[in-house]
Amino acid sequence: MRIAVISDIHGNRPALEAVLTAIDDERVDRIWCLGDLVGYGAEPDACCELTADRADVCLAGNHDLAVRGDIPLNEFSRGAELAARWTQDTLAVENLAYLHELEPKDVKRGIGLYHASPRDPVWEYVLSALLAELCLDAQPERVCLIGHSHVALAFMRQEGTPATGEPCPEGTTLDLGEGEWLVNPGSVGQPRDGDPRAGWLVLDTAAWTATYRRTPYDIPAAAGAIRAARLPDSLAERLEYGQ
Repeated sequence: MRIAVISDIHGNRPALEAVLTAIDDERVDRIWCLGDLVGYGAEPDACCELTADRADVCLAGNHDLAVRGDIPLNEFSRGAELAARWTQDTLAVENLAYLHELEPKDVKRGIGLYHASPRDPVWEYVLSALLAELCLDAQPERVCLIGHSHVALAFMRQEGTPATGEPCPEGTTLDLGEGEWLVNPGSVGQPRDGDPRAGWLVLDTAAWTATYRRTPYDIPAAAGAIRAARLPDSLAERLEYGQ
């Protein structure tokens, strides 16, 4: 089965639409979303509706949980808090109800799906080999997909050796056939790895490979929507730099 894996959309409709168009060209069988449909961006309703329509599996991210009232907003940075409050005030009732249906992990498919990590599905940022080692010790699945950090990267461990990891630029193909893995597709709506293009990947469970993709999108349109909503200008500016 070929699966498109997306994560961290963050209310960025132009990015999500561009990625869904690119996914259509890949002829995948499923779409899995690792959470954070909302937060930061100014078009959360469109992102919820598109994801509900297209994704076969969707997790809840920490921003989704905050908007639905499960996490105190004072646990976020000032910009994230303001965006979450704005989203609470503007999100359609039916889309809020959709967010309430989601959970931050899914372990029913033989591949672990976690918004953040197997140790902490909501908050942990897995950005080092040390943290990856701890997560690999904790995860029951051999291969896990994680989001949350907005960085396209992967960690792996062979039996008897420590975990190693590296960033995964566009075109990187991982051979997942052996070893234990933590694989992050990067972010659709707010990449933080220096590449402003929307990040995602294609997982092939027959060949046991994961191939990283980057998709250009209309960054000025996404930034303009943020400014029109009077959200912090920094949330618009960072999109251009992939930070």
